[in-house]
Amino acid sequence: MSRLLVPLTLTLLAFAGNSVLCRMALKETSIDAASFTTLRLLSGALMLVILVRLRSAPERNDLNGSWRGALALFAYAVLFSYAYLHLSTATGALLLFGAVQLTMIGYGLLQGERLQLRGTLGALLAFGGMVWLLLPGLTAPPLASAVLMLGAGVAWGIYSLLGRGARSPLQMTAGNFLRTVPMTLALSLLTLTFANLDAQGVWLAVASGAITSGLGYAIWYRVLPQLQATQAATVQLSVPVIAAGGGILLLQEPLTLRLILAGITVLGGIALVIKRRPQ
Repeated sequence: MSRLLVPLTLTLLAFAGNSVLCRMALKETSIDAASFTTLRLLSGALMLVILVRLRSAPERNDLNGSWRGALALFAYAVLFSYAYLHLSTATGALLLFGAVQLTMIGYGLLQGERLQLRGTLGALLAFGGMVWLLLPGLTAPPLASAVLMLGAGVAWGIYSLLGRGARSPLQMTAGNFLRTVPMTLALSLLTLTFANLDAQGVWLAVASGAITSGLGYAIWYRVLPQLQATQAATVQLSVPVIAAGGGILLLQEPLTLRLILAGITVLGGIALVIKRRPQ
């Protein structure tokens, strides 16, 4: 596990960096959410195609994937961007991560998996923590933005489920990113009257797509086969925490007591479920 420390750290920083870069772009620059999404997906597709070509033998560098996977990926990216118009970095990351995990846990239950008492308690804690975070109050996030981020988490959970067991996950991801290109270009055309670009926003979107998405996924898929399922799920518990730190340090965002307690409840509950689930 020690030899994986550096690539794992880079991966987790990349995953958290997606939230930080998106919030930074939409808060501190004039770029609109649709343009950010388009630039992120286009630059991510380009980076992943380059990585596939560099890492694969000529006869094995074909790009696979599916339109269902691409649609789920596109839905995640769009909802993610629009949600971060009004959510703090930490709140968005917590809602996203919680929704992803609960979606995958729920799918497992529908497929016949059974949770023991500890796992059931964990699932209830995680769900209760997210409901508590969304209850009306002075520090509650905007409900519409929170719902969008929950939708992004569900979409990413579906995307993850569709990709389970892929023989070449990097090629699959590259193919799915490429399939989102016509979708995101159509989005940009539909929102053309609201389009707004500036240099800093463009660079943040490209960094989110090429570096924290493209390179981040490439490193993750490199180390993933060397991790047990529970290890892979557990290390991702740190992503909302890292994102919160980035929001505080780079964007001077406040960290409320409500968010701290809700975060502990959600992440702690998910940790209980992960601990009891089969390998």
